[in-house]
Amino acid sequence: MVKIGLLGVGHLGKIHLKLLCQIPTIEVVGFYDPSAKARKRAEDTYGVKAFDSMEELIDAVDAVDIVTPTTTHFECAKQAIEKGKHIFIEKPLTHTLEEAQALKAMAEAKGIVAQVGHVERFNPAFLPLRNMKVKPGFIEGHRLAQWNPRGTDVSVVLDLMIHDIDLVLHLVGSPVKEVSASGVSVISHSADIANARITFANGCVANLTASRISMKNMRKLRLFQPSGYLSIDFLSKKTDHFLISDEKPEPAPGKLSYAFEKDDAQKFLTYESVAIEPVNSIKMELEEFAASIESGSPIQVSLEDGMRALETAYEILARIEESMQLMNPDD
Repeated sequence: MVKIGLLGVGHLGKIHLKLLCQIPTIEVVGFYDPSAKARKRAEDTYGVKAFDSMEELIDAVDAVDIVTPTTTHFECAKQAIEKGKHIFIEKPLTHTLEEAQALKAMAEAKGIVAQVGHVERFNPAFLPLRNMKVKPGFIEGHRLAQWNPRGTDVSVVLDLMIHDIDLVLHLVGSPVKEVSASGVSVISHSADIANARITFANGCVANLTASRISMKNMRKLRLFQPSGYLSIDFLSKKTDHFLISDEKPEPAPGKLSYAFEKDDAQKFLTYESVAIEPVNSIKMELEEFAASIESGSPIQVSLEDGMRALETAYEILARIEESMQLMNPDD
């Protein structure tokens, strides 16, 4: 059983605390939050010990779940790593690339298990892709949200788009060759709506749009590849698969097939709604983190993954800044 302590009991931290208590392979030793009021409220609600300092909590555990503001991620993780504690750290990994690089070096030197909380990797609609051969040539993503003041201390790129940046980097598995982007600040002091076009060395192109000023919520990713098309809806937890094959597929409930001619040969286009296993994404990522500590199972979202997503996000932010200066030359 892994002894875990939680840092931060804000909105997401309270969710983590509740779910950690439900995992049989984890012993929740306690938590720490700099707010005495938040500590008291969480201790009363969840019946978990509130520690009076971060240092005291870190000393008492095997691993630390860091769900604090991004600007504090580096210092929290650094203290844990220096004491040889494993870390789960929410996205984005750190506030700066330099901090991310330093954390990665420290973690490797200490030989600790470290996982980044890119939770969409564990979304029920995305999980079936673990068992599919995916080689996209073009990806289109839309992550739109209604206005919510929480999270507006950073650009929509770091707030929302970074989810899809991580997914795309993971799926394509090729170095980023070029990035172009534009964005507009509407309500906050940073971009509230943004579009990025990422070109990869293998020729794949990803077109990502993120907005936090939309009339409705949307979280979709569409993958186009020679063998067919995948549509992933992260909100409705639904994945549709359009597959092109040379042989007529066996009939099955919910599966539709259409014959067509291409290059003087008959082919078949098959549609099916992929079977989805309902899971709690946050609980699953924490379970797999504990399993990696206990049994050495592979980390699904490594510090390297988190660093690459952050690096690409900052490249997008730089291109947005350039476009905003062109639109507002007097600012």
